[in-house]
Amino acid sequence: MIAAMTTTTPPTSGVQLIEVAPELAGQRIDNFLITALKGVPKTLIYRILRKGEVRVNKGRIKPEYKLQAGDIVRVPPVRLPERDAPVPVAQGLLQRLEDAIVYEDKALIVLNKPAGIAVHGGSGLSFGVIEAFRQLRPDTKELELVHRLDRDTSGLLMIAKKRSMLRHLHAALRGDGVDKRYMALVRGHWATAKKQVNAPLLKSNLRSGERMVEINEEGKEALTLFKVLRRFGDFATIVEARPITGRTHQIRVHALHAGHEIAGDTKYGDENFSKEIRELGGKRLFLHAYALTVPLPDGGELKVEAPVDEVWARTVERLSAS
Repeated sequence: MIAAMTTTTPPTSGVQLIEVAPELAGQRIDNFLITALKGVPKTLIYRILRKGEVRVNKGRIKPEYKLQAGDIVRVPPVRLPERDAPVPVAQGLLQRLEDAIVYEDKALIVLNKPAGIAVHGGSGLSFGVIEAFRQLRPDTKELELVHRLDRDTSGLLMIAKKRSMLRHLHAALRGDGVDKRYMALVRGHWATAKKQVNAPLLKSNLRSGERMVEINEEGKEALTLFKVLRRFGDFATIVEARPITGRTHQIRVHALHAGHEIAGDTKYGDENFSKEIRELGGKRLFLHAYALTVPLPDGGELKVEAPVDEVWARTVERLSAS
């Protein structure tokens, strides 16, 4: 009877006591659990955190708690997915992501993520970029996202192939060592003198579970530097956005705050402007991470750029002609 049950239902783990290794010090408990409980839905991970079932040094903690070397993490029994179950990623998408790689070495992958593809599974999605790459690189056991991009944002995304590279890049991101540049097509005439938006951001969840961000003095400090790249009369502007901080939806909300919503932004955009851009063939969010400079562990520097997709290029061409 037990054998029959184990073939049809995912196994359940027992209570685990995990000592935090020195190299994991500074990592948030939620991210630690996402890695430790591979394949367990994030909703379940946050539920056991919320209910106090996860303990650190026998005490309750919040999801943003940062681990210290030597901490003892108690992980309650959770239902695990089938072991060795392949990620159901379509071959066409796998090939598309393989073709999107702009840089790869023994420790790092950088790809030009297409718009519309989530970076990881969850919230109703069975897979994302990281699950696809675990299928593409089955022998690379330590693949992890270095950072994230919104599902509808395209552009440069880093995936670490080694834990040492992940730690190095996380330290660089915390210390402002990584330079990320985005392009955005925004509504109206962006003044050359408007070079930055410095406004705190506060996250909230709607009753539907959707995450929204707003300018709020009680939020976290957020700074974005902007530069005009190209204008289309008073109708639209392409700006470069350089986020100095890395808050959720930062560029999108700061563009809204500046009075220049990003084309195709269904959460914070201007529907009339987005509709006009769609009529030109621009059916996407016009935010693209196009340039990236990162320090390498050996003291060198990696600089990569990613071209925009055909939809973006064609829309800009039609804007120029109108």
